[in-house]
Amino acid sequence: MTLAESIKQYKVQFALMFLLLTALYSSIVPSMVIQWYKDANYSHGFLVPVIAGYFLYNRLDDLNKTKIMPSNWGFALIVFSLCQLIIGWLGMEYFTMRSSLVLLIAGIVICFFGMDAFRVARLPIAYLLFMVPIPSIIYDSIAFPLKLFVTKVSVGALKAIGVVVMREGNIIMFPATTLEVADACSGIRSLISLLAMAVAYACFMNTSNTRRWLIIALAVPIAIFTNALRVFVTGILAQYWGEKAAEGFFHEFAGFAVFGLAMVMLIGIGALLRKTGDREPGTRD
Repeated sequence: MTLAESIKQYKVQFALMFLLLTALYSSIVPSMVIQWYKDANYSHGFLVPVIAGYFLYNRLDDLNKTKIMPSNWGFALIVFSLCQLIIGWLGMEYFTMRSSLVLLIAGIVICFFGMDAFRVARLPIAYLLFMVPIPSIIYDSIAFPLKLFVTKVSVGALKAIGVVVMREGNIIMFPATTLEVADACSGIRSLISLLAMAVAYACFMNTSNTRRWLIIALAVPIAIFTNALRVFVTGILAQYWGEKAAEGFFHEFAGFAVFGLAMVMLIGIGALLRKTGDREPGTRD
């Protein structure tokens, strides 16, 4: 059975499944979209379904060639994801409820199309996890150490060029003013979005899996470095032009500039790795 034949055969079941999903997630998905809009940490969520859809579109030929063999493992995963949804609803834990949708989609694919079809579609499905905001407890446990690290590195760089500065936690103290390194400057915002973009960029590249994983891994130090640079420049402005020079328009513009610089660095490293791979045609994963 082909994919088209399977869709035609189960069209009634798919219609009922779509209505069920709409009913179950009628409040969960809209609240997530609202968070994308209001919280700059997750504004990349709008792009995730589009990129996942493009991944799936590129795999349509492979899906059409895949032999469709429905699997009961998919039904088990559907039951598990529904249990996850209920547990999340009872505990009002949004990450559990929202991520259950991704597992439910995976279960539906396995149940109706089989494991072979899932292997072809697993990247687009897994990529949807990037649209789900992480739990606050995990966010805070990452953001706070990053704030301290970025502050420490920035203060060290400022002292190296002769700026009189002291640090206490995530507070940077100059003779005339004091700056606080907030979550936005810690790198966590860039890190979440940059990881999502790094996975997309790595998967688009025609290179080995080793280089793809390397590009994704490098998103972490790049995000931290660019935000440390942001704090460093902000510190120089505050020292020589006053606190107001580091606030307002510059602070907002710096956020976009930092992410743009991070993307340029990521693309540049990817291009360099691809060029290195072209010089070594005998090494493939």
